[in-house]
Amino acid sequence: MTFKVSKYPFVLLGLLAFTQCKETDKPTKTEDKVEVSFKKEGVLKIRRTKSDSIIKTLDIEVADNEYETQTGLMYRSKLETNHGMLFVFPYEDYRSFYMKNTKIPLDIIYIAADSSIVSVQKNAKPFNEASLPSGTPAKYVLEINGGLFDEWQLEEGDKIDFKILK
Repeated sequence: MTFKVSKYPFVLLGLLAFTQCKETDKPTKTEDKVEVSFKKEGVLKIRRTKSDSIIKTLDIEVADNEYETQTGLMYRSKLETNHGMLFVFPYEDYRSFYMKNTKIPLDIIYIAADSSIVSVQKNAKPFNEASLPSGTPAKYVLEINGGLFDEWQLEEGDKIDFKILK
């Protein structure tokens, strides 16, 4: 008994497999459907503790509810040098942030209830979901562009004061 096998079905299967692999190997391009722009909600000054001189004045957005705190600066394509986001919590506690859905590198500055800088996570990497802890209790957190903490020569102990316009 002899079976005669046509080569055409195998050629067809081979072509189908090849085109399927090519389709799945292509990187998928996702378009941003969310465009979030800066909205000035306050003004924040950073002061040198030793001299009480103003180091920098920033326009800030304020995150003071659960949704704003969870979203933060996610989905932003840019943050101007003189802009930041201030997270205001109801009480001082150990804090931890991450960079999920955050496209720009950030310096995350942890601030105690007495308005003094207590710790910083410098140049947090975009999209990194690793925990970035405060290491000490904080009531406020200020996010600015990555690298500005060093560029402005900020130090632990420097203080902030702010006015919310909302």
